[in-house]
Amino acid sequence: MQDSALDGIVAGLTGGDANLALIVQVFLVVFGVVVANYLLRRLLAKLEERSVHTATPWDNALITAARRPLTLLAWIIGLSFAVHIVHRETAAPIFEVADPVGTVGVIACITWFLVLFIRNAQDSLVAQKLARGEEVDRTTVDAIGKLMRVSVLITATLVGLQSLGFSISGVLAFGGIGGIAVGFAAKDLLANFFGGLMVYLDRPFAVGDWIRSPDKEIEGTVEEIGWRLTRIRTFDKRPLYVPNSVFTQITVENPSRMSNRRIYETVGVRYDDIAHVASIVEDIRAMLRAHPEIAQDQTMIVNFNKFNDSSLDIMIYTFTRTTAWVAFHEIKQDVMLKVADIVARHGAEIAFPTRTLHLPERVVIEAAQARTAGAAGAVTAEPIA
Repeated sequence: MQDSALDGIVAGLTGGDANLALIVQVFLVVFGVVVANYLLRRLLAKLEERSVHTATPWDNALITAARRPLTLLAWIIGLSFAVHIVHRETAAPIFEVADPVGTVGVIACITWFLVLFIRNAQDSLVAQKLARGEEVDRTTVDAIGKLMRVSVLITATLVGLQSLGFSISGVLAFGGIGGIAVGFAAKDLLANFFGGLMVYLDRPFAVGDWIRSPDKEIEGTVEEIGWRLTRIRTFDKRPLYVPNSVFTQITVENPSRMSNRRIYETVGVRYDDIAHVASIVEDIRAMLRAHPEIAQDQTMIVNFNKFNDSSLDIMIYTFTRTTAWVAFHEIKQDVMLKVADIVARHGAEIAFPTRTLHLPERVVIEAAQARTAGAAGAVTAEPIA
């Protein structure tokens, strides 16, 4: 009996030592993860601080994208190792899920890092080109960035399913069958997606362009081209969200890509100034040819054009060098004021709508006499008794 009691005490001490050893191992692993995480964060912070001052944008984008995913990855690896130690000692079934969960966590961290790196590299590339004064095609950059991020997410999903024991071929086959059903159910969503894809490929407009449609009440500056919607800022500063499928069915005009802006005006002078029309036309043409902001390589027409109801119309048709909206109106104002000076210099006047009524002199006199006689009769008439 004493021997059995002694064996129980020895077994308890042995089990206690085993539990203590297990706790110490787990504690050391967790402590090592905390220390490694701290050192890793300090190292990445120093590297990020130095990468800001380098000429290349890739190192800063890489280090900035790696900070948070690497920190989480260190915790996932450390905790997976600790759970593996506990599972080896206790053989509890609940810890069997540690390996697949850890694998999925590692895949998620790598995916997170790649998505952040693509976005940071995209922003850094655009900022660097803008700092150099170079033109940046934001539409192409956004399209490539979105396609790369979608590719990373799809690949990560397939790898994660494979690591969990699912057959990729079966998943792809199910996706093909399910895609048909989803296609019928979400045809509008797919139409917008492919509409956005066509905008990226055909490039009828880009981010920052001023567009308008004669078919729809759409006009403003493009702010963002998404996979489903395009956001347009109207000239009264309201956001306009247009589904991308609309752009496959309407005509889109892109004034931002015009080469010149047109001045097309008609100036009318009085019929009394018909003797000065030829000289006025020649002086206006000479003024336009000497104007530094008028495009001389474009069509220029200045001609007496029409006998109008109240004026002799002179057509002015020319183009400015600039396409900027504000600058164009400044130039147009200068041209029109110079045209007014030319008309005044010739002693002529710009006509305004008038109407003159001509009556024979006899008709006027007879009408006046009739009115006078009628008034006199009304004054001298006597009342009837």
